[in-house]
Amino acid sequence: MMKLKPWLPGFIALGIVWGSSFLFIELALESFTPIGIAFLRGLLGGASLLVVVIVLRQKLPRSVGHWFHIAVVAVLLNSAPGFLFALGQQSVSSSVSGVINATTPLMTVLVVSVFFREQFPTTSQVAGIFLGFAGILLVMEIFSTGGTASVVGVLTLLLATLSYGFAMPYAKRFVSPLPYSPYVLAAAQVCASAIITAPPALIWGMTHSALTTQAVVGIAVLGVLGTGIAYVWNYRNIELAGSVVASSVTYITPVVAVAIGVIFLREDLSIEQVVGGGLIVLSALLVQGRLTPRQR
Repeated sequence: MMKLKPWLPGFIALGIVWGSSFLFIELALESFTPIGIAFLRGLLGGASLLVVVIVLRQKLPRSVGHWFHIAVVAVLLNSAPGFLFALGQQSVSSSVSGVINATTPLMTVLVVSVFFREQFPTTSQVAGIFLGFAGILLVMEIFSTGGTASVVGVLTLLLATLSYGFAMPYAKRFVSPLPYSPYVLAAAQVCASAIITAPPALIWGMTHSALTTQAVVGIAVLGVLGTGIAYVWNYRNIELAGSVVASSVTYITPVVAVAIGVIFLREDLSIEQVVGGGLIVLSALLVQGRLTPRQR
C-alpha cells in the first residue's frame, strides 16, 4: 500500500480553500462592499495569524523600516487585490475570476522583465506570455458576438493579478531576507493590510445592504480560513515539500473555482472561455519553467 506523503493533505486542502475563495467573495458581495471585503479579510485573517504567532511565542517586527517594506507588500499582495477581485466579481462570474487568477505567474514574469530587469524572458516564457494573452482574449469572449463576459470586470481582475506580479519580486528582494519566521511575516503583512484598508472602509462603508447569513459566512471563511489559516498551510507545504511543489497549488485553484462556480452557483462557461482557461494554465506552466524540453 502506497504511503501518503505528509504534505499532501495540506496541499489538497489549500487548493480547495484558495479555489473556493471566489465562491465566498460572491457570497460576501450580497451584503459587503468591495472595500469592506478587503478590510474584513485582513482583519479576520490577521487576527487568526496573530493567534498562531502567540502560540508559537514569536514576536512581531519592531523596526520601522521593516514595517515599511511589509506594508508595501501588504498593499500589493492583500489590500489592492482583495479590493479589485471583489470589485471585478461584481460583473464577472466566480469561475472566470478563478481562471483570471491563474495569470499571476504571467504577470510576475512581465513585471520582473520590464520593471525590475533582473532577467530576460526565455523562449518558453515568451511563448507562455503570448499563450496567456490569447487565453485572456478568449476568456473575455472578444471573438464572440454573443459574449457575456464583462470586459471592464476582466480588466479589473487583471489589475489585481498585475498587483500580485509586482508583489512577488518586491517581497523576494525586501521582505524575504528579513530575520523573521514566515508566520510572523504573514501575520504582520495581513495585519498591515487591515490597517491600510480600515480608513477607506470606514469612509465609504463596509456594507451596502442588510447582512445575510450567506454573506457573513462568506466573509468569515474568506478571512479566517482563506486569508489566515491558508498561509499557515502554505508555509507548512513549503517546509515539507519545497517551494516548487508548494507553488504548484496555483494550477489546482482555477479548476476548483470553475467546478464550484458551475455546481453551486449554476454559472455557465462558454467553450471559448474553457479553451481560454486552458491556455492560461498552460501559459503559467511555461513561464514558470515547468514545461521545458527534456535534454537527451
